[in-house]
Amino acid sequence: QVQLVESGGGLVQSGGSLRLSCSASITSFDLHTVAWYRQAPGKQRELVSRMTSSGWANYPDSVKGRFTISRDNNSKMVFLQMNNLKTEDTAVYYCNAEYTSTYWGQGTQVTVSS
Repeated sequence: QVQLVESGGGLVQSGGSLRLSCSASITSFDLHTVAWYRQAPGKQRELVSRMTSSGWANYPDSVKGRFTISRDNNSKMVFLQMNNLKTEDTAVYYCNAEYTSTYWGQGTQVTVSS
């Protein structure tokens, strides 16, 4: 059974940092594009970062320069380093993997206090 399991969320003060991790049990993980999304209360789920199988990453302007996505294909892990966190970053963060199918994790809560 394919699983994506996120960890690393929590409560942090504005300006602080968190590192999210996502453990994947996916065959041919290295062929998948991986991504992080987030969903705040009352808002639509939005893309936070994406990394292709070749390692090319992209970010929306809202997190560019503060967030960094990375992956370790040997351990089938995806990471999201989040620095200089802002209160508007508060959301549930979801790990995503896509190749021939699309997979989602259950989400991890990130709360940034002022």
